[in-house]
Amino acid sequence: MAPDDFARLQPHLEPMAAPLRQSLILPHQPVRQLYFPEDGFVSVVTGSAAGRVEIGIIGREGLVGATPILLDSDRTPNHAFVQKAGQLLAIDAALLNRAVAQSASLRTLLLRYVQVQIIHLGKAAHANATYTMEVRLAGWLLMCHDRVDGDEIAITHEFLALMLGVQRTGATLAVQVLESQHIIRARRGRITILDRPALLDLAGGSYGTAEAEYARLIEGAGPGA
Repeated sequence: MAPDDFARLQPHLEPMAAPLRQSLILPHQPVRQLYFPEDGFVSVVTGSAAGRVEIGIIGREGLVGATPILLDSDRTPNHAFVQKAGQLLAIDAALLNRAVAQSASLRTLLLRYVQVQIIHLGKAAHANATYTMEVRLAGWLLMCHDRVDGDEIAITHEFLALMLGVQRTGATLAVQVLESQHIIRARRGRITILDRPALLDLAGGSYGTAEAEYARLIEGAGPGA
């Protein structure tokens, strides 16, 4: 973000603690605040009473609630909640919209981020329809690994099943497969990444497209590029 754009937002950013599973964006409810995670990360899930599945993950690289607000809506059918506890910077949606209206560079940056989110959504749908459970787990663990310091990810098998949209037994079996290949080590409530290159090989096309687009549109392009 350009220094001028950060200075425009900074007076309106409110630090807040984000405990595990705290809801940030409720489905079909007006989005009043948006959130910049400083650490920890947030899951975006969709579904119904028949089941839910994760379609997005947002950490320190992103902005929770960006898509509906920046696309001139005020709500979404999806649910965003804290998957790894941490710290957030909250900003009022109306104040963010005002800043975007005043700055073409800020608007460009945030719309580029929305583009990345749309690509991630498409790839998540493709992965859920195409890849085996082990491949999907590998891609999901890589996304989590990108958003934490170190190699340890706090996650229960029950929560992992929710993220992958499967029964708990299916998630447990997928973890056991990766553990048997010495790619990860699983302990109660925690998974440690032992071999990221092997995880990348296993994930294949289920991981990397949205990350490459983020690098191209945001990391690799200065303001106004």
